[in-house]
Amino acid sequence: MRMLFVSPSYYPHVGGVEYVVKSIAERLAKMGHEVTVLAGEPNTDKPVEEEINNVHVTRWPVWSPGGAYHIPKRRGELDEWLRRASRNVDVVHLHNVHSVFTIYALHVLRDHGVRKVLTPHYHGTGHTVFRRFLWVFWRGLCRDLVRYVDTVHAVSDYEAGLIARDFGVEPVVIGHGVEEWISGVGWRPEDYVMYSGRIEKYKNIHRLGNIVKILNSRYSYSLKLKVFGDGTYKSRLEKHLEKLGIEFYIHPPQPYGKYIEALSHARLFALISEKEAFGLTVNEANAIGVPVVVAEPWGRNFSDRPRTLVVSLSESDEAIAEKIAHLLETAHREPKPVVPSWSEVASIYLERLYKICE
Repeated sequence: MRMLFVSPSYYPHVGGVEYVVKSIAERLAKMGHEVTVLAGEPNTDKPVEEEINNVHVTRWPVWSPGGAYHIPKRRGELDEWLRRASRNVDVVHLHNVHSVFTIYALHVLRDHGVRKVLTPHYHGTGHTVFRRFLWVFWRGLCRDLVRYVDTVHAVSDYEAGLIARDFGVEPVVIGHGVEEWISGVGWRPEDYVMYSGRIEKYKNIHRLGNIVKILNSRYSYSLKLKVFGDGTYKSRLEKHLEKLGIEFYIHPPQPYGKYIEALSHARLFALISEKEAFGLTVNEANAIGVPVVVAEPWGRNFSDRPRTLVVSLSESDEAIAEKIAHLLETAHREPKPVVPSWSEVASIYLERLYKICE
């Protein structure tokens, strides 16, 4: 097959959507399919083409204030590029309705006969007051454009419910995978709790700090908190953790191998975010066998996995700490969760997303 992926940005830019697109595109290319990625690129004034691991990448200039939105430049040229490219592929797979770049591409291609698949990576709203306000209008535009899509893909049952509620369609649910070699990585725990991802208030890393302090003071642990990431809440988080008096480290995003190495030594991995479509880091922790705590409602997606605790954010930090203490005492007696590889997920895409349009 000939496939065109549309993504807000692409490797080496770091982000969950970028990683998902790269993972699927490269597996499909390895299977012998012809894969092109059209991605927004804030660091160029003109389109740039390159080949990465047998994937043809076209980077299109975008305006990206604060690393968000990805508003396309040279739109007349982009319109022509999209129309021409759509005539030469079997499917266009668009990623992330939170991106202007993606929705603009869908707008251009809405009446073109090419098969269109949309993976919204939808959280239900924005993550700041301003972005939540914008979503009142943006949601209506997305709802209008979704009807031009052949297949909508959700990455979890929770996201599928949001999509059905807000866009009026029933998506195909296929979860994310992990690198093929990760299941062979052993869990060798040391005395730290780990979080990796954006540092924003809604991620509740400050509450995780509270929980670490309770685990140490009430349950006789000697746990540190290691955070890998960056974001608008970083300075406030540092001040909060300093006041708590726990030992903590905040590192910038690390190369993937170093991140996995750190993850494999975590006593616990925690993602108690208010909003997630899936949680790629949870998949990776599960595949290694690291005990994991996640939050409702999105965390229910992992409720049937061993070594995984699902908590409600309405619970007190003390109540969550008590449950985590029990998890830490019992997790090693449970089997390691089974997580599909990206190659397995790519095969499911071919069967359920791309051929479903035939």
